[in-house]
Amino acid sequence: MALVLHILACIFGAGAWVAINGLWVELPVIVNDLPEGWYLPSYLTIIIQLANIGPLIVTLMHKFKPGWLNEVAIIYTIIVLGIVASFLLAFFWRETTWVGGELHSTGFLALTFFLSIVDCTSSVTFLPFMMKLEAQYLTSYFVGEGLSGFIPGLLSLIQGVGIVKCVNVTESDNGTQIITSSSYKTDQLETQYLPANYSVQVFLFLLCIMMAYCLIAFYLLTRFSSKQHLLQSSITLYNSSSTINSIRNPTEMELCEAKQEDTSAPTRDNLPRAEFNTQEISCGQYALIYCLIAWVNALTNGVLPSVQTYSCMPYGNLAYHLSAALGSMANPVACLIAMFLPCQSLLALVLMSTIGTGFGIYNMVSAVQSPCPMLQGSNWGIALIVISWVLFIGMLSYVKVMIGIILRSQSHSALLWCGAVVQLGSMIGALVMFPLVNIYGFFQSADLCNSQCTG
Repeated sequence: MALVLHILACIFGAGAWVAINGLWVELPVIVNDLPEGWYLPSYLTIIIQLANIGPLIVTLMHKFKPGWLNEVAIIYTIIVLGIVASFLLAFFWRETTWVGGELHSTGFLALTFFLSIVDCTSSVTFLPFMMKLEAQYLTSYFVGEGLSGFIPGLLSLIQGVGIVKCVNVTESDNGTQIITSSSYKTDQLETQYLPANYSVQVFLFLLCIMMAYCLIAFYLLTRFSSKQHLLQSSITLYNSSSTINSIRNPTEMELCEAKQEDTSAPTRDNLPRAEFNTQEISCGQYALIYCLIAWVNALTNGVLPSVQTYSCMPYGNLAYHLSAALGSMANPVACLIAMFLPCQSLLALVLMSTIGTGFGIYNMVSAVQSPCPMLQGSNWGIALIVISWVLFIGMLSYVKVMIGIILRSQSHSALLWCGAVVQLGSMIGALVMFPLVNIYGFFQSADLCNSQCTG
């Protein structure tokens, strides 16, 4: 039964961000058919931040009207909304409308907004719900949350997203481009994306199916949590009855049995460290924890994802795909490591965050230096950028999981505010990077087929 619950918690966690993560990995195919082109990611970033209205309302209601919102009903609502929105998106993602004299993909943007509300609100509803289950299942939830990025990435690799080829082209007298074979002398090489193995519509249907699995998993988890609550209530009632009956004088045999039960009861020394963590956290430690979770999520959800293409593409298509694929695997692997090797020392988590930030700085430096970063054109450069991205994501994912476990041992409100701070940090990171990438053009993309570096 425990294994089944671990699987259900994992599937439930995977539904948290699977829709938006899926849209991100599908962008190289989507942008070819929508009028915004490669400006679409900037629109997507703004839409996700606007969708933070969902977690803001839930957090404020929890603060000023505690107990007024039905947490389970909210989760059911947002999961069903995600299923309906992803299903409609499969049919209407190409719908366009003239807005302000320009053609915009209103179907894609409107339905993406609803999917963003689902995923953003999950941060302040899914985590607090896990308080109803034992602490061991929280790590499985985080594994599933990591898989919400890995599974769409794996589907995109099967689909063949982002695979390019260099085509020789030359210009004729009237200015048109003519594709030529490699035996002819040409003016330049042009980067072209290969057609996908299956359509965007099929990919969106797969996202809808994953959201449906999330709904089924949540239903089964609610059934189990209800039974567990009834069982605990029965045990409490039984203990109360036993206390009343114990008023009479105990017999000698009963005294011996009580002594034996007392010696076999779990103590601080024989309980696992991960399960015996009821130490109260001070206000200063709470401040440190929330600042740490805001910083980690700002880097992993806002700052560095905005520049991953600039950071990796100068080293080649292989470097980009390895960093994306292995990076998405690093998240669930870090969650599994946290399950077997937990570390709840705040000092160690701060140190690990510092090291992970160091790898993030290396990734940012390579993005700033694009299209001619350090060690370009060497195998060492490819290896270092891939390892740096994997360790950056892995180490900070481990920190996020352990902070969630620490707050799980405190209270329901601690986890709810953790989700709110996650969204706040992600929003700040995205809003800081948006003008740098999309308005001021601070980063320059690399052309895989035509070197832009001299010397």
